Amino acid sequence: MKTHLILLTLICFLFSVVSIVQGLSNPKCSAQDQGSTLQVFHVFSPCSPFRPSKPLSWEESVLQMLAKDQARLQYLSSLVARKSVVPIASGRQIIQSPTYIVRANIGTPPQTMLMAMDTSNDAAWLPCTGCVGCSSTVFAPAKSTTFKPLPCQAAQCNQVPNPTCGGGACAFNLTYGGSTIAANLSQDTVTLATDRIPAYTFGCIQKTTGSSVPPQGLMGLGRGPLSLLAQTQSLYSSTFSYCLPSFKSLNFSGSLRLGPVGQPKRIKYTPLLKNPRRSSLYYVNLVAIRVGRRVVDIPPSAFAFNPATGAGTIFDSGTVFTRLVTPAYTAVRNEFRRRVGRNLTVTSLGGFDTCYTVPIVSPTITFMFSGMNVTLPQDNFLIHSTAGSTTCLAMAAAPDNVNSVLNVIANMQQQNHRLLFDVPNSRLGVARELCT
Repeated sequence: MKTHLILLTLICFLFSVVSIVQGLSNPKCSAQDQGSTLQVFHVFSPCSPFRPSKPLSWEESVLQMLAKDQARLQYLSSLVARKSVVPIASGRQIIQSPTYIVRANIGTPPQTMLMAMDTSNDAAWLPCTGCVGCSSTVFAPAKSTTFKPLPCQAAQCNQVPNPTCGGGACAFNLTYGGSTIAANLSQDTVTLATDRIPAYTFGCIQKTTGSSVPPQGLMGLGRGPLSLLAQTQSLYSSTFSYCLPSFKSLNFSGSLRLGPVGQPKRIKYTPLLKNPRRSSLYYVNLVAIRVGRRVVDIPPSAFAFNPATGAGTIFDSGTVFTRLVTPAYTAVRNEFRRRVGRNLTVTSLGGFDTCYTVPIVSPTITFMFSGMNVTLPQDNFLIHSTAGSTTCLAMAAAPDNVNSVLNVIANMQQQNHRLLFDVPNSRLGVARELCT
């Protein structure tokens, strides 16, 4: 019972503080995006209208995020397998995915929308007037003089999943995590920071079911034909970077930097791998993981890149906690436990199976990629209670009921790093940057 009460108090400060600060009254929230750089906010930040309406205990928040990750991993697995999978959500309310949002101005005159960043998706979507199942914040096409629906004969109609034609207009439907989406293919002017992008193609959502669709809309940062990169190639040269702020801080200064200008010069790179079956995903070659000074004994097959099966390792902005295939995770977890101390009692919470209720001295964890090593600060792989009395390793094995061939480097492990996606040179860079 005592342990349960301790768990109930874990990092609820995040949500209690967020509930006190009232959204856009924070001066950071009203600051204008500059040049080709957009501010990035966590959905739980004071700048987000989608934060929980009441404080959650740490146990509740972690269980919700794990449930959200479950749907996210099923979505990623369906991408890898090229199959449509609609998982059955649990009775627990699942926080919408993904986790980080930016502001975009849509239409003429502009309507400000908050769009979720998703590096594993291509097309942009917006909830539109009259949408069934959408949030109360919607884009109003009738108020924009530059809005137009796309006809069935438009080339873009062949680039969306499951296109249909009714009355000459192109529509499509798809699954996303635990949700289904029906949308009309449309175009309008999009302004990102001070960059104006005319005739941007996106889905105008008419109906959605489930709880995985971001209520604020979605910006696809993948590599497919309808992604932001593809539609702005002449403007941004298929290059962008981001620094994700920690969800534990009130000082939100993360950023999405579009285009090659202003990107870091001193940064370590690893090659991007090409999977023709799923060219949108950002595959990299993870070769080993080091815990402390020891390279963990992991079978090479756990990291092997296989375009036919989708096996390998991706960076994903929408998954919260890094997931490793079972042989890799088990080896990392066991070495972590050994380094912390064999005699210490290990507890669990939800999908986290390595928690301690006494202070620990943690080893470092290093992801070793082709061409670069990334050693994580403890804040990127440990979660602590407010009193510091409970600590969990914030990684997990891929769930048994999803395709377990994919390793996902998730956003908690990316926080306070600058990730540079240099698609023309087929490389991904990582450098430490304190953006919280």
